[in-house]
Amino acid sequence: MSVDHAIQTRTVLTVRGLSLSFPTQTGRATVLDHVSIDIASDQTLALVGESGSGKSMTALAIMRLLPDGASVDGGRITLHDSATPESLEDKSPRAMRSVRGARIAMIFQEPMTSLNPVLTIGDQLIEAIRLHRQDARSARDARALAASALERTGIPDAGDRLSSYPHEFSGGMRQRVMIAMAMLCRPCVLIADEPTTALDATVQAQVLDLIADARRERNLGVLLITHDVGLVAERSERVCVMYRGRVVETGPTREVLSSPLHPYTRALLACAPRLGRRASRLPTVAEIIGDARSVRGTISGHTPWWPDHEPPPEAIGGFSPCRLISRGDSRAVGVWNEIASLASDANTG
Repeated sequence: MSVDHAIQTRTVLTVRGLSLSFPTQTGRATVLDHVSIDIASDQTLALVGESGSGKSMTALAIMRLLPDGASVDGGRITLHDSATPESLEDKSPRAMRSVRGARIAMIFQEPMTSLNPVLTIGDQLIEAIRLHRQDARSARDARALAASALERTGIPDAGDRLSSYPHEFSGGMRQRVMIAMAMLCRPCVLIADEPTTALDATVQAQVLDLIADARRERNLGVLLITHDVGLVAERSERVCVMYRGRVVETGPTREVLSSPLHPYTRALLACAPRLGRRASRLPTVAEIIGDARSVRGTISGHTPWWPDHEPPPEAIGGFSPCRLISRGDSRAVGVWNEIASLASDANTG
């Protein structure tokens, strides 16, 4: 990273201690537990983990698009795109509508169902423009902006295609429409939730290139949600590993992938297919990490957190038995809350 790039990069969105639960027959089930992440401008943070780890729910909580029954039990989400940081969790539903699209945009993982099938592509793009762009003073201006946005994503005959319906576009073209819609309102944060799902390899690369181009052009902070470790290695500067609604490791992508600290991160990487490795089947995380001994040992004197095993005798009971400890200036790893460790931290801090 050059010095100039480092100076330009700044935090544009922070999430601190985000906790979320859903009702069940036996009480409330926690699906996010004290999640904390930072998204910086002109940088991609990859949120990675197995299905059900809480990646998409974190994005929906940021956007305030949670399903019925979901309850935010704590935490703060702060947007830093102006002189005064704004807390999103305190905003009314009406105020959040002015944030979504205009300041934080999201590309959903299923392009086939993300567009309204009864409205033309142009109608849907123009609706976003009229909601969030004050410089589109007439219908002609709005249509010109919509055509320009489509053209920049590589869709040919963009002006004519505004009259097309979603079913007349391929999956890759629909995803391009979603990218155009996201970028039309000039946000500072772009959330891409599995943006290449169900697309072939060539189209996947094109879609990811479009997101990278938009990031550079607008100095965007990008949150890339994926379970593809190869995609993480290729497309992100930082990575955050989640398991069962908790962050278990975070840091620069190259460092985390080359020398993972948490046993879950090591297991996740071991499950990824590799060229030249012949095997009848890929191992699962449960098989790799099932033995309690595989998560024993210590990380800087702390016991790695793992929910399927008994906590250490010194563990503190309570809502969040897992906490992140710093390893250097830019890495953190999840460990059990332990009385001895906390006392040690207090003495050294």
